[in-house]
Amino acid sequence: MDLVLLAVAAVWGGATGLLIPRAAYRFAVEPEEPWRTACPAGHAFTGPIGGWWGRARCTPCASRVQTSVRYGDEAEDPVPYGEGAHGDKPPAPHGEETDAPAPLPYTYAPGTLAPLITVLACLALAAATGSRPELAAWLLLAPPAVLLATVDRRVHRLPDPLTLPLAAAAVLLLGGAALLPEHAGSWTSGLLGGLVLGGFYLLLFLINPNGMGFGDVKLALALGVALGWYGWEVLFLGGFAGFLFGAAYGLGLVLLRRAGRKTGIPFGPFMIAGALTGVLLGALAA
Repeated sequence: MDLVLLAVAAVWGGATGLLIPRAAYRFAVEPEEPWRTACPAGHAFTGPIGGWWGRARCTPCASRVQTSVRYGDEAEDPVPYGEGAHGDKPPAPHGEETDAPAPLPYTYAPGTLAPLITVLACLALAAATGSRPELAAWLLLAPPAVLLATVDRRVHRLPDPLTLPLAAAAVLLLGGAALLPEHAGSWTSGLLGGLVLGGFYLLLFLINPNGMGFGDVKLALALGVALGWYGWEVLFLGGFAGFLFGAAYGLGLVLLRRAGRKTGIPFGPFMIAGALTGVLLGALAA
């Protein structure tokens, strides 16, 4: 039964993970800019839910091999072969330059590891939780969490259409799990955990708005509910782990001279990684 459970989790993670790159590309825009509605070559998104769900590859682009476009540009004129951010053309074989066209980069993904990360997260959650009812909640919450981490890493932004529904989904899903037998958590402590962690991040935001985004506050609501499900110790552990991971990453950048002490980093991925750590440990201990 355990192997079947792991297989189901892996299939679920793979299927949902493949949907993340397109959504991440559409959400990965600067504040005040509208969500993307077309691929880098200008082809409108089509498919379920207004084109938000679909493969990470644009079908019209995949069928064209005449031109190349810059990654992330929308509806701009095609860029000649080999021209990237610096406009340099790579030499052809034997040192000769060529203007021959190359295939379009028709993958939207800002972060091609998202599907793999989703699979690994779902597998870890299934292995730690087993067949307990809350596993369904973890598996449903994992893909949007990976999507949020991907978007935040790309543009330092946690969109409201993702953070707020994630918090509501955590409350409803764990509330449903609490009604089933053999669950190993408390819905009440989950609700309190969301309020406590969200309130803590709100306090940090009020103290230093430049160091903590309000999107982090909204994300903390969902993560607090998930961590609080397994109790206060897990809530503290998962919350602390997020700060520890973020601090380690920032220190590494400083030591490598890739950032200064005041350089902003996307904190959402570390919050989510810390919450995943806490949930896994809480599930194993339950």
